[in-house]
Amino acid sequence: MKSETNLFIAGAWTPAANEAVFENLNPATEEVWASVADADASDADRAIDAAAEAQPAWEALGSTGRAEVLMRVSAAIDEHRDELVDGLIAEVGSVRMKAGAETFASAGYIAAAIDAAATIEPVELPSNMGKRNLIVRKPVGVVSVISPWNVPLALSMRAISYALALGNTVVVKPSEESPVSGGLAIARLFEAAGAPPGVLNVVTCSRDNVGSVGNRLVDHPAVGAISFTGSERVGRLLAAQAGQQLKKIDLELGGSDAQIILADADLDGAVDAATFGAFNHAGQICMSTKRIVVEEPVADEFIARFAERAGGLAYGSPYEATTVVGPIINRGQLDQLQAAVDDAQAKGARVLVGGTSEGTCFPPTVLVDVTPEMIAYGTELFGPVRVVHVAADSEDALRIANDSKYGLSGSIWTADIDRGLAMADRFETGMVHINGTTLAAEPHVPFGGIKASGMGRHCGEGSIEAFTETRWHSVQTSPGQVPPPFAAKTSPEPGQES
Repeated sequence: MKSETNLFIAGAWTPAANEAVFENLNPATEEVWASVADADASDADRAIDAAAEAQPAWEALGSTGRAEVLMRVSAAIDEHRDELVDGLIAEVGSVRMKAGAETFASAGYIAAAIDAAATIEPVELPSNMGKRNLIVRKPVGVVSVISPWNVPLALSMRAISYALALGNTVVVKPSEESPVSGGLAIARLFEAAGAPPGVLNVVTCSRDNVGSVGNRLVDHPAVGAISFTGSERVGRLLAAQAGQQLKKIDLELGGSDAQIILADADLDGAVDAATFGAFNHAGQICMSTKRIVVEEPVADEFIARFAERAGGLAYGSPYEATTVVGPIINRGQLDQLQAAVDDAQAKGARVLVGGTSEGTCFPPTVLVDVTPEMIAYGTELFGPVRVVHVAADSEDALRIANDSKYGLSGSIWTADIDRGLAMADRFETGMVHINGTTLAAEPHVPFGGIKASGMGRHCGEGSIEAFTETRWHSVQTSPGQVPPPFAAKTSPEPGQES
């Protein structure tokens, strides 16, 4: 599959209007990996206009016709899997295991979206007014997808697949950290699949132009819905902007996801889940296990085992087959992690393993004795720095876990499933997994958070709600619904004249 660094608009590859480009760095080597088109607001308008023009014909294909195109895209993913994996390694520092899983997940979203679209049929409701009531779903039109850098291929495809399967067309603005894997590589897949021009459009831009391009992706009159995955700060701005225009917006924002481990938990499984949830993709995932809250009777054993496991994970270059924890996306993120660890140590926390960045990597790090006045207590640590809290009992564990402005994913480990489910009802997160990892997603299950972790849901019924409008169509089947003062007068029947 040929690499492409221009914009993809109306089925054609085109430079930015001003022919500007920006540099895309490999986070492991910090060398330029690609020079990519740096779009401005006029390019965003061109892309949205192309999507709006293509939408009626795309909707008219019906769910079966759209599924045929999307299945060809899925086949293209399979055909070009190795290239996609290599791109994820080079562009965002994915280790090969994570990159491979991401490509499989991308195809999974397509399959789930096709299935979801096939379930949508008019629903007939009863009437006491002599009507036939039909409740129908219609696509919103053009969907703007603003996707993140950490899982760029899969999270772009998550929104793209559902939006398209439901009859919308799409404009994607991938992160400036992942313009190829999050957008341009996907455009190549759609091109290879013979997708109609304008159905998928990709606009890339540098950080300098994010504001102007992002504004058009919300403000353009043809845009009916926005799907955003990214920071809480930007999500709040976009939500306010969309709200002013009464447009739908689906937000997946940050998380400070907690794993609760009760005294009766299977510690072998809990350690495995915590290690995977905390350090997969160097902890740079919204639903990574960022805090662990362990009940006091098993705290010492768990902490010792978890720290030992973390210290044994190989970190470094994603090009090495043995590497488990790869690089941090950029120097700014590395500096934030180091600042949080240094602040915690200065205020009395202990570092059990790790604690100091090395080159472009941050080694797996475990902190204990972290208190509320420390940065590491309330901030989302987007990297392999993890905090372990000790709780007096299950109530205290739940209190600590809920002491966060975020509410994305959570996990409870216990041998008593009923107890776990009862606690899940009081766990302030959008998703709770009993005896599982916080790092969980299925392509057909609604995914999302509460509190500062966002609003709306991706996948399954969540995406149907996000990308369609509910409409009421009625057919009057019996007369006499207009009250007499408003109805036309009729001639009296013979013999009834007054």
